[in-house]
Amino acid sequence: MIVDSVELQLGLALVIGYLCGSVPFGVVLTRIAGAGDLRAIGSGNIGATNVLRTGRKGLAAATLLGDLLKGTVAVLIAKSYLGPDAALLAAVAAFLGHLFPVWLNFKGGKGVATFLGVALALYWPAALGFASVWLAMARLFRYSSLSALIASVISPMIAAYSGDLRISSVLGLLTVTLWWTHRANIARLLAGTEGRIGAK
Repeated sequence: MIVDSVELQLGLALVIGYLCGSVPFGVVLTRIAGAGDLRAIGSGNIGATNVLRTGRKGLAAATLLGDLLKGTVAVLIAKSYLGPDAALLAAVAAFLGHLFPVWLNFKGGKGVATFLGVALALYWPAALGFASVWLAMARLFRYSSLSALIASVISPMIAAYSGDLRISSVLGLLTVTLWWTHRANIARLLAGTEGRIGAK
């Protein structure tokens, strides 16, 4: 641990987490690839699902990986240099950084990949559970949003089963926030108008 002051540790964790989480990989990668402004395509979201609507599967995969790893990196940096408490705070900050990036006037994505990334760094079985449930639900129902909503509930439950209530609480908080970011998707799911995976 390189910082002795607890207040400074937590403050640094917030900054590190937010700055890592706020990198808009979808916007950056689509511009570099010449695919235009992602915010003017499809749903306007900056995540991998909307990148997929450009028809560039490789670009969508790169966005997914970037949004995932920025959460993982933020937590691991905080944990390595600032301690486990700071890692929990960095996880929340990275997630919020993706949702509210300063570079995009605080209008970001919905946080699914970043949720998975911070879960991977905090407690990898929770991330594995998330990924497994997402894949199963996506294969069964072909709704990306529904798959993410169901999978997000599983992660804090897995962490709680391990006995780590602090990690479970953080993942639970992120789950509630994830459901809030998907409120429009939930409304469309209930109305039967939500787009399916692979639909034109």
